[in-house]
Order: sequence, then structure tokens, then C-alpha cells
Amino acid sequence: MCTCPFPAALPLFTFLPVCLSLCLTETVMDTRTATAELGWISFPANGWEEVSGYDENLNTIRTYQVCNVFEPSQNNWLLTTYIDRRAAQRIYVEIRFTVRDCASIPSVLGSCKETFNLYYLETDRTMSEGIKGVDTIAADESFSQVDFGGRLMKVNTEIRSFGPLSKGRGFHLAFQDLGACMSLLAVRVFYKKCPSVVRNFAFFPETLTGAESTSLVIARGSCIPNAEEVDVPIKLYCNGDGEWMVPIGSCSCKAGYEPDNGNVCRACPQGTFKSSQGAGLCQQCPLYSLSTIEAATLCGCRNGYYRGDMDRPEDMCTSVPSAPRNVVSVVNQTSVLLEWHPPRETGHRDDLSYNVLCRRCHSSERRACQPCDDSVVFVPGKRALKDTSVEISKLRAHTSYTFEIQAVNGVTNKSPYPAQQLSINITTNQAAPSVVPIMHQVSSTSRSFSLSWPPPEQPNGIILDYEIYYFKNTTTSFSEKKKGCLRPGTGYVVQVRARTVAGYGAYSKEMLFHTLTDDEYKSELGQQLSLIAGSLVGGVCIVSLVAIAIILTFPTLSEGHSSPGVKIYIDPFTYEDPNEAVREFAKEIDPSCVKIEEVIGSGEFGEVYKGRLKPVGKKEIPVAIKTLKVGYSERQRRDFLSEASIMGQFDQPNIIRLEGVVTKSRPTMIITEFMENGALDSFLRQNDGQFPVIQLVGMLRGIASGMRYLAEMSYVHRDLAARNILVNSNLVCKVSDFGLSRYLEEDTSDPTYTSSLGGKIPVRWTAPEAIAYRKFTSASDVWSYGIVTWEVMSYGERPYWDMSNQDVINAIEQDFRLPAPMDCPVVLHQLMLDCWQKDRNARPKFPDIVSMLDKMIRNPASLKAGTNNLPPHHPLLDRGAPDLSRVSSVEDWLAALKMTQYRDSFLGSGFTSLPLVTQITAEDLQRIGVSLAGHQKKILTSVQSMRHQADDQSPTESV
Repeated sequence: MCTCPFPAALPLFTFLPVCLSLCLTETVMDTRTATAELGWISFPANGWEEVSGYDENLNTIRTYQVCNVFEPSQNNWLLTTYIDRRAAQRIYVEIRFTVRDCASIPSVLGSCKETFNLYYLETDRTMSEGIKGVDTIAADESFSQVDFGGRLMKVNTEIRSFGPLSKGRGFHLAFQDLGACMSLLAVRVFYKKCPSVVRNFAFFPETLTGAESTSLVIARGSCIPNAEEVDVPIKLYCNGDGEWMVPIGSCSCKAGYEPDNGNVCRACPQGTFKSSQGAGLCQQCPLYSLSTIEAATLCGCRNGYYRGDMDRPEDMCTSVPSAPRNVVSVVNQTSVLLEWHPPRETGHRDDLSYNVLCRRCHSSERRACQPCDDSVVFVPGKRALKDTSVEISKLRAHTSYTFEIQAVNGVTNKSPYPAQQLSINITTNQAAPSVVPIMHQVSSTSRSFSLSWPPPEQPNGIILDYEIYYFKNTTTSFSEKKKGCLRPGTGYVVQVRARTVAGYGAYSKEMLFHTLTDDEYKSELGQQLSLIAGSLVGGVCIVSLVAIAIILTFPTLSEGHSSPGVKIYIDPFTYEDPNEAVREFAKEIDPSCVKIEEVIGSGEFGEVYKGRLKPVGKKEIPVAIKTLKVGYSERQRRDFLSEASIMGQFDQPNIIRLEGVVTKSRPTMIITEFMENGALDSFLRQNDGQFPVIQLVGMLRGIASGMRYLAEMSYVHRDLAARNILVNSNLVCKVSDFGLSRYLEEDTSDPTYTSSLGGKIPVRWTAPEAIAYRKFTSASDVWSYGIVTWEVMSYGERPYWDMSNQDVINAIEQDFRLPAPMDCPVVLHQLMLDCWQKDRNARPKFPDIVSMLDKMIRNPASLKAGTNNLPPHHPLLDRGAPDLSRVSSVEDWLAALKMTQYRDSFLGSGFTSLPLVTQITAEDLQRIGVSLAGHQKKILTSVQSMRHQADDQSPTESV
């Protein structure tokens, strides 16, 4: 404990400063400093007596003494003058006193005491609280001997504290004597405080201690000059002894300042710098840089030297490379091989690379040249080359070209001057034509077929003729010069090549064509004659034939379903006895036929298991088993089994199939078919980019078929979402989870479902009229189907991204609609927008949606991704793409793309900076382990975006 005892040897005028400095106390009353009477109140008058005396060092002091030990029943009180507590909540009293040993007093009565009592009285000068006791104080030593004609005093010092004080601005002390022979030599009243201090580069002001000796008072700190916060909040705790403890948070010196003696941040002198906040010291400027001011955070590069975008402030400044040297060319018809030597000066950098610029010239004048066509091929590339050679092909024959080879490094774009380059002029030779790209069969008979093809992309002169090479698919080859007819019903492999004065080009790729059999030829001839005759009578037959052909071509798209009105859904809650609905719509299964294997999830009412079902006399099948946990209420059991009563009414390939229930033993179970690939949203996220668009459309078609069936039965799902679609091993999608009615009544902690008008609604998937008025219809299910379509095409991305549910509601009200996912065909996004019509009557019906998807499947060309017809730009669209504006490292970039799993692969393969990442190719991604096509596409799209940003920010290239 920090105390401040009365000094034994120091003179009085030196006492107070030393005490305050060492003990962190503030004195509010000290009788030793009094030079006049203290004026305390004594009661009764013959009790305590104020006298002048001497202390043990013979200093004059004002004391109070009492010694009525020869009289019985003593009760003498002494009340101090008013003491201002100065906002202190706990007060300490130090008392120096002497007590006469009762045994040393002759003829004393039995009432002699060697103790006294201490009290205090809170007051604000106008009114007082009741007097409160502090303690009974006993002497450690009493005096009884007399030496050299005087008393040998033995002085006692005791310290007591009391609090909390809060009911007045000050207080009085009271001393009670009950029959002692004693003297109060001195009384000092003080409180404790923690001193102002600098800790962790933060200043903490002087702080009073708390009301209790165990109290901790929080003091907020502020950073010292030229320091900044590191961790917040910044605070210390002042304990009851006036000591600082438990530091929280800290500051550190700003960039440009270094710590000095732990409590000062000193500016870096000229010629030095400190680039970041922290405990580091100022450093000398790197090579080829300087700082001419104090507190520099970066040393500026000298003229002709630069610092690259990814260079650290601690790195030396560097310069641009000189031009490449000694270029050599080897021309081979329309290809050229260029080789060169590295520049003499690399600019003190190790990121040297080369760019090759190609210009096609019409004359010897440079201004008559123009950039080469995009069809010209550079191997390994034309930018960021690390090797000193490049092979250029697909040039034009007999044409002059100029190639400029630039040497660049990480600071080339910082220089105001063009990159140093080396030029070479070459002229290509004559060359044979390029390959014929493709052939088409125009017609065929039993003995011949007609073919057509486009000319080569690069004829390299006038095409003189074509040579056809063909052979039977299973025999040796023929040439076109072999006479004789082709055989009926036979396949022939055909190739073609073009010839110019330079000779023949390469053969095209092998393509297979067939002649008709004699019967096919006769049949086709007859059909043609019939069609010609029929068209004169009427065109209806042709349309019918086309329709029939489509159905026969796509048998999987014409599965049977119930006709409208044949079967209507019956709500199980309309039954007086819910068990009756279960008995009517769900099959009771003997629990001995059910084998539970493993937990695969948890539902609202209990665990979900994978298991096996072995009905009597039938083959064992895998099943999913939902169980009802123990301790359920009757209402919970009713709600649990209601889903089985609903599912049991459905029989359609795209609706989850109910196998049966177990209700006559525990646990109660609902048993459904097992879907190996689980929920659609998580399945798509795990297989991002793995499926062709037509396969995704097929999955959407299955979902629409299931919803068409439900709509025809007058059943409204109300919670159609990808999480409630299950996928089996054959990628068949089935609608599941028919329990949203529970969510609309019961509370749930699932954030997907938000309260609206007393119920729980999945806002992101729900139509606006259902949110606002609880108007759930098949049309609101169509809205949800549009969201499911968006989920499928975005491979399980969360609709509306990180927007809050309220923001989603407001955005839809303002006519915002989700944009098309990456590479989404226009027709599919238009289907989504049709499903999201504000007027529910304007939305398509599920039979219409199935028909639209069938047309897309029959015409795959309509599913080619193109320019999407997006609505006008809305600021909310920006939430769908990763924010690359604040990305400063490869780790940040991967985090923005949500692909941090590839961090080690990128860094371990040398892609340690964003400029290097912008040069990445699909082959690089395959090499470092990014094998998923969707992930490759997402990364390459982001890389392309960063390249465009870099091009927009960099100066125009000078050629």
C-alpha cells in the first residue's frame, strides 16, 4: 500500500514535496502545519483539551489530550472543523498519538482504557448525514517509564480509511474517548491518486482512486504528439493504492517518427525515413534516393531513377533498361523467328521482360505501316516475354513487316520517355494456303453426296484448285482421281486442301459423310414428292410433322403429369384428427425394415440420417430418415407429420418421394428417397463452373416440371429456393421441404426467414405481394423460381449478395432486379425478369416456363452467352462483383474473389504480386492446380478487368 507516514528526521519544509512525489497522495488537512489553535469542538468541556506541546524531535505542535482515568463512565468527544474532500471518494486518516499504560497509573479505577474510537460525519455545510464509525484504534505501544525527569514517549502511528463519500462536499472527523490517558499528536487527512503518466506512447491524466480499496478506475489515454493508435480503446486502470495497472490498447510512432526513450516520438532527420507506423527506427535513404525534410516517410528517387508500383519504400530506386541488342531473324515462308541479346543495362532490377510490336508495311515509309492483324500468332506471346526469342506465324506472304522489340521492367511505366527498343524489317516469302476450316454436306444420294466449304482464311495468293482426299470409313484410302460411284449406305472420311503457285496447303481435318441406302434414297425421294404435293393442298401437315418430330426427338422432355383438375391437394390441417391425414396419405413402415447408418444433418424437429430401407419381398434401397426428437409436444408431433401428409399426396419424378412413416414406435420417423448430392445450392458451389449451360437448363427444367405438377394440384410451396431442391446421383433435381407453414407460425433463429406481418418469410426468394400482404399463390412461386434460376446460373451465389433483408425489400420496390450472372444466356435472364414482374398476373405460368425451357434445349444455339439486355445501371449492381479498388496484394485479391484456398498455390508458383498476376494464363492456372473451369473463368475475368484498369491508368504506349 502506498502511504505517506510523518517524517522522523526531515525538516517540515521538505516534507510535503517528497511525500507527494513518492506516495501519490493529496493532503486535505494536516495539524502539523497549524500555527494557531485548531478550534475543534470538545464535548463535554472537561474532556478533550487543546494544548501546545512538542513531538519526539522537540518540534512545537498543537495537540489534544485527555486523561480522566480517575473518574468513572467517560464519554469524551472531539469534532474537527469542516474538511473539503475535493471530489475524493475514499479518505485516508493518519493519526500519531501516545497512550499511557493503565497499569502504570497508581490508584486508577477499573474503567481505564488504552483505545479510542474514530468516526466521520458527511456534510455539505447545510445538512449532515448520520455519524459513521470507522474503527476502534489501539496503541501498539504505551508508555509508563520516566527518564531524566520527563516522560519517555512512545509514539504510535495508525492509518485508517473510509468511503465511499458521495453525499456531501466534505466531512468532519470525530474522536471518542471512553477513559484513556492519551494525546493526539498529529492528524493528517489525505486521498490517493494515480499520477499522470506516458505508457505505450499514450498520455494518461492524473486520476483519483475509487471508492473502495479494491476499486479500479478507468482512465482513457490519448496518443502523445506524432503517435497514432494501434489498438483501441486506449486505457489504464488506477487501483486503490494509486498504482497504474492492466494497460489496454496502445499507440505507436507515426510514419516519419521514431521512438525515443519510450515516451517521445522524434522526427526522422534529413537523409533518413520511416515508411510505416510502429516501433521501427528511422533508416538511411536507399541507394539513388534522398530526403530533404524531417519526418520523411519516403525518400524520393533521384532524376532518372524510379520506384515500381510493387516496390517497397525500403527498396533502392531503379532505372529503365537499355534497348535489346543484336536481333537476328529467320524467315520461313509466312513465319519468322526472332532472337536477340539482353540489354547492357537492366536498370538494377530483376523483372526484365520484352514486348514485341508488329507492323505490316505497304512501302518503305514507316508511316505507311499499320498494326498487324489479330490473326498473327506469337509463341510464346508478344508481351511480358522472359526469353529472348519469339516465333511469329500466320503472316501474309510477300509482305513487309517491321518488328520492334522493347525491353521493359517494373519502372518503365514511370519514365516520361518511351521504352528502349530495337527494330528489324523483314519480308515474308511465298507460302501455300492455310487449312480449309470446315466442310458441309449439301445433299446426298445412294451413290453420291455434295459438299461445300469456305476458302482458307489465308489464301496467300490466288487459289488455283482444291484437292479432295477420301476413303471408306473401314477400308484403305482412295484419291479423287479414282473413277466409279460411291457405295450406298457407306460412310466416307473426306479431307480437302487448296493449291496456289506456292504449292498445296495442309489437308483439312477429317470429316465423316454418309451416302444414303437405296431404301432411304427412295423414301426421301417419295417424301419430297409428297411434301411438294401436300404443300399445294395446305401447309398444316408440315407444321404437324415438325411438332411430332420434336416430341420423338426429346422423349425425356415429355414425361407424364396429372392433368388439371384430376387431383387436388388436400390440406392435412383441415382434418379434425391429424393422425387420420397421416394414415390416409402416408404408408406406415415396420421399424424393423429401417436401418439407420449415419447422421447427415439436423432438422427443425430432430436429426436427419442416411439409412437403408428393406421392405418385405423387395430390394433394399438407400433412404433419408427424419426423426422427431424426444420430449416433443403433441403440436410438434402434428407439425412434424404434416410434411409427410403433404408429400404423400405427390407422385411426380421431380418431387421428393415419400417412402413412408414410422408412427407406432419411437422415434417417430419420416422416410424419403435418398438424394446423393444433397441440396442444390451447396452442390453448385462445390462444382462451380463444371457443367455446360444446357445441363443447367435441364436441371431448371426438372424443377419447373415439379412446380407445374404442384400448381396443377393447387399447392403453393411458399419456400422455393435452391436450398430446398435436392439432387440425386443422376443430377435429377427434386422439389422438397414442404414445411414453410410452420415458419409462418413459429419463431425461428434462421436469418433466412424474417418477420413480416407476424410471420417468418424468406425475403430474398419471396414475391413483393407475399411479403407485404401474405398473398401466396402459384404466381408468387413463379417469382421464387426466377430467383432459383439466378442461383443455378450463378452456381449457388447468395441472391442480393450481402444486402440486408430490408434493403432487398426497398430495392425491389424501386424496380431493381438481379443482373444476369456471368456467362448467362440472354434468354435465361429474360426468363428471370419475366418471373419478377411486379404484376403477378403478368408473370408466366409454370406450364409456360416448361415450354420455354424445352425450346431452349431443342435449340442449343439460343443458349450462347451474349450481351445481356440488362436494365439501366443501378448502384446496387456493384454489390455483385468483388471490389478490386482497394486490393493491394495477391492475398487481398483472392479474398475479394472468395478463392483464398488458392493462396499458397499462387505464391508458391511465383505469382507474388498483382502485376505478375495480370500476366497469368489458363495454362498457368492449370499448372498451379486451379482445375475447376468455373474458377478459372472467374479468375481470368478478374485478371482481364485488372489489365483494363492498368491500361486506363498508364500513359499511352509510344511506338
